[in-house]
Amino acid sequence: MVEKQRILVLYATQTGNAQDVAERVGREAARHHFKPVVESMHLYDPSKLPQEKIAIFVVSTTGQGDPPESMRVFWKFLLRRSLGPHWLESTLFSVFGLGDSGYQKYNIIGKKLDRRLLDLGGTSVVPRGLGDDQHPSGFEAGLDPWLASLWVALRRHVPLPAGLEDPRPEDTGISVLDPPKYRVTFHHPLAPESKLATLPESLKTDIVARWVEHGRARAVVDSAGNPFGNARDHNSSSTGFGPPVMPIFAKMLVNSRITSEDHEQDVRHIELDLGSSGAQYVPGDILTLLPSQKLASVDKFLQRCGLDGDTFVTVEANDSDVCTIAQAEDVETVCKPTAVLLKTIVEALMDIDSASPRRYFFEVMSHFASAEHEKERLQYFATPEGRDDLYRYNQREGRTVLEVLEDFPSVQMPFEWLLQTVPRLQQRSFSISSSQLAHSNEAHLTVAVVEWTTPFKRKRRGLCSSWLASLDPKIGKVFLPVWFTKGAIALPSPSVPLILVGPGTGCAPFRAFIQERVALSNAEEAVAPVLFFFGCRMQAKDFLYESDWSAWSQGKNVLSPDVGGDFFVAFSRDQPEKVYVQHKIREQGKKVMQFIQSGAVIYVAGSANKMPADVMAAFETVLAKETGWPQEKATKYLRDLERRGQYVVEAWS
Repeated sequence: MVEKQRILVLYATQTGNAQDVAERVGREAARHHFKPVVESMHLYDPSKLPQEKIAIFVVSTTGQGDPPESMRVFWKFLLRRSLGPHWLESTLFSVFGLGDSGYQKYNIIGKKLDRRLLDLGGTSVVPRGLGDDQHPSGFEAGLDPWLASLWVALRRHVPLPAGLEDPRPEDTGISVLDPPKYRVTFHHPLAPESKLATLPESLKTDIVARWVEHGRARAVVDSAGNPFGNARDHNSSSTGFGPPVMPIFAKMLVNSRITSEDHEQDVRHIELDLGSSGAQYVPGDILTLLPSQKLASVDKFLQRCGLDGDTFVTVEANDSDVCTIAQAEDVETVCKPTAVLLKTIVEALMDIDSASPRRYFFEVMSHFASAEHEKERLQYFATPEGRDDLYRYNQREGRTVLEVLEDFPSVQMPFEWLLQTVPRLQQRSFSISSSQLAHSNEAHLTVAVVEWTTPFKRKRRGLCSSWLASLDPKIGKVFLPVWFTKGAIALPSPSVPLILVGPGTGCAPFRAFIQERVALSNAEEAVAPVLFFFGCRMQAKDFLYESDWSAWSQGKNVLSPDVGGDFFVAFSRDQPEKVYVQHKIREQGKKVMQFIQSGAVIYVAGSANKMPADVMAAFETVLAKETGWPQEKATKYLRDLERRGQYVVEAWS
């Protein structure tokens, strides 16, 4: 047997893109006669890295320059001073980063990781690659040339095993379909019972029973391992950190629209009762949940794919011999722990009607198209030459898996391939807009219903936000499975002044901040004042929480000028010339400077497009004007604040 060189591929992902890239690296590595091992960073012991001859890293940058959650322990280990400049002197490496150039710190995590690996003595095989979501072809515009150069460069270090041939550069791999990573065994619809099937009829629709069955489906699929047979953390999702085994089942108390009915943007104020969970959170924390897919869409998907949702299936790694129908006549005994309703797997894991499929989906589809014109189009989409056209057809239009399958009716993909290539249903996170000091057993959310129009004038709605907006606690009990995590921002000591900048739903965490300080003040604790800049389009249509800000700007409350605070709002469309929060910051330069000189912490939250950069520029202008400093010194001062955690940004796209 030919001994193949092991190649480690580590990924850190937030939405699944980095994992998708890592698995592509693994597939191509196998075609180039390497032995690939693909792993999420949180599952790999970083102390073993010097033992790897070749290590490839695929990492996303999240928020305003943060590593994904699954990378944080790994990154902290790499930053140890004790490692030294020769720690990785025997390791070849390369880094591919995924980011969005619309953010100020574009691909900063990939860049930092590349520099750190060099500092530790690693040898870079090829310069780091950077994928940009803003590129007309998406991140793959950077990925394709980086991968092509990677295999050429690696051959200079690792000779080709005797008797083997590397694929030609022009071979895209489309002509060969790699084995699927899963093996799916179908059982008779009434053969082994699932846990849900054994519950009393009255409990089958209960949210707890549904969560248990969905969690079981996730565990079954995750336990099947990654495409190259490594152990996987069964309690984690495909992106590294999944839902808890048992969340909090919070009862929805209020779901009210807080923008006018004739306004183009539907923003919801949602109040949740945490019941007897005893859950604790602090201002700045995040509430996370998994959205529900429309059952009609699930049924439509099953019908399109010719699948019986009431069939039980077992899912295993393709190289596993744990349980096959041929080996075990007694399916009830051997396979029952892993038998799940097929429909449950689709509901719980597969984002069929929201996320756009990735390029590999089209490549796999081409192998199962019976119509020649569909096969040709799919093969073209999967090539570098067709990349731009695919991006225009797919990502820019926000086409869903279901829509793509309907556009190619001759394609009949086996379920194991659908399970592998359909994007995973992703959890969604929201800044909490309440304080437990003010609402002891509740959590409030401020949710903008996501809607947009594609270049071809197709109307789109966000899966989670539109689902939340559809829930009505007035016509029946509504429970949501939720859990809490730490956010990027945290409220400092009550004695620290605050400058808050939160246009639109960016005000959500700051409503929690101010509520907390008002409650402390009412309890006779000394609190520092707050300077808050809020922005919206029109006072009459989307002035979110107007009554709250007004009340907290009176008397001895923290936004009141009587205690040194203040509240300023920019209505961008209420006058001929647009006015944004950055304009208000410049207008109030003297007050802003007083707060900064008193040691205030600056927080910025909201849309990640241009707002964070424009706000930073406004603060730089204020500093330069009020101190007489040159622009460079003002910029450096703010960067120093940022490094010390005194200038904090939480932004989302």
